[in-house]
Amino acid sequence: MLLPFFTALRDAKVPVSMKEWLHLMQAMDRGVASGRVDDFYHLSRAVLVKDEKHYDRFDQVFAKVFAGVETVGPDELAPAEIPEDWLKLLTEKYLTDEEKAQIQALGGLDALMDTLRKRLEEQQGRHQGGSKWIGTGGTSPFGHGGYNPEGVRIGGPGRHGRAVKVWEKREYRNLDDSVELGTRNIKVALRRLRRFARQGTPDELDMDATIDGTARQGWLDIHMRPERRNTIKVLLFLDVGGSMDGHIKLCEELFSAARTEFRHLEFFYFHNCLYEGVWKDNRRRHSEKTPTWEVLNKYPADWRAIFVGDATMSPYEVTMPGGSVEHWNEEAGAVWLKRATQQWDRIAWLNPSPERYWGYSASIGMIRELVDERMYPLTLDGLDKAMRALSR
Repeated sequence: MLLPFFTALRDAKVPVSMKEWLHLMQAMDRGVASGRVDDFYHLSRAVLVKDEKHYDRFDQVFAKVFAGVETVGPDELAPAEIPEDWLKLLTEKYLTDEEKAQIQALGGLDALMDTLRKRLEEQQGRHQGGSKWIGTGGTSPFGHGGYNPEGVRIGGPGRHGRAVKVWEKREYRNLDDSVELGTRNIKVALRRLRRFARQGTPDELDMDATIDGTARQGWLDIHMRPERRNTIKVLLFLDVGGSMDGHIKLCEELFSAARTEFRHLEFFYFHNCLYEGVWKDNRRRHSEKTPTWEVLNKYPADWRAIFVGDATMSPYEVTMPGGSVEHWNEEAGAVWLKRATQQWDRIAWLNPSPERYWGYSASIGMIRELVDERMYPLTLDGLDKAMRALSR
C-alpha cells in the first residue's frame, strides 16, 4: 500500500527522495505513529515534505491513495481474524472498480479495512441505528447515513458533512506556486529575504557562553547578547489607483506581511510609474509629496527596492515628459526608473496581473526592460524568485 503512495508523490512533482522515504519506513518500524491513518498522514508529511508550497499537492496525493478513508476513531488499528467472506462482501459492495484493482495489486485491504476488522470481530449481523456497530442511520464512527463528527462513511453519500478528512481539507491549498497569495503565505515567501545579525543592547541570555563561563570560572558567570534580528532594509513602492483597484486586497496583504517580516521597512505610494514625487498618505498625495530625489539620496545602495504595480498604462506615461495622467511631469517616468535601478542595484518589480497577459501590454514590456527583466508575478513562486534575487 505504501509503495504506490511514494510513486504517486513523485508523479505529482513532490520532491521526495529515497533517503526520506527510508526514514519514514524506519519511523513506522519503530512505532513513531500508530496504525491510525491520521497519525500516518502527519508523520509522512513531516518527514517527506520539505517546503510548505508542496503541502497542497501532498494532500491531494494522500487523498487519492487513501481514498475511502475519511477518518478512524480513537482506537489504534489492529489486525484481527474475521471471516474472509465478510471482508469480500464489504469489498464488493462498497469499493469502486479502481479501488478493488488497487487492493488486488497490493495484496490486501487498506487501513479502512483494518479498522473495520476491529468492529466486525464483535458484530455478528446487520445493524441499523446505535452508536457502536457498523450499520446505517446511527452514530457509530463506521457506517452510512448516521451522525458522528469523526467517522468513516461506508457506501453512499454522507448527509451531515462532518466526517473529518485532514488531508482533504487541504488547508494549504493556496500555497501552490500558481495561485495568488494570502497574508500568511506572503510571510512565508518574504522570509527568503533575511540576513540576521546581533546588534543593539545585550538583553538576551547567551546560554552557551554562560555554561562555558560557569564551567571555567567555577561560579555562575552570566553572559548576555543582543537579540538576533533581520538586518535587511526594504523600500516598498506601491502603485495605487486606476487599474490597481482590482488588486487592492492582494496589495494590502503584501503590505501587511512586509510590515511584519521586515524590521527596517519604508514605504511610498506612486501612480502608474515613478515620477519626481511619491507620498505616504493617499488622502494628502497632492499636498504632502516627498521628492523622489530626496528618497534616492536618503536611502543608500544597501537597501532593497521593491515596486508593486501592474505596469499597465499608456506608453507615453513611461517615455514622454508630460505623459502622466495626473500632473505635468518634466521628466519621463523611464528616467526616474533608471535612476532608481542605478541607486539600488537589488531591485524587483512585483506584478499582480497574471503573467500570461503581460505580452499584451506595451508598457509592461517597457517597465520590464527598465528594471532589467526583474519583474515577477505576484504569486508564491514569483515572490519566492524575487526574494532569492534580492538576497544575493
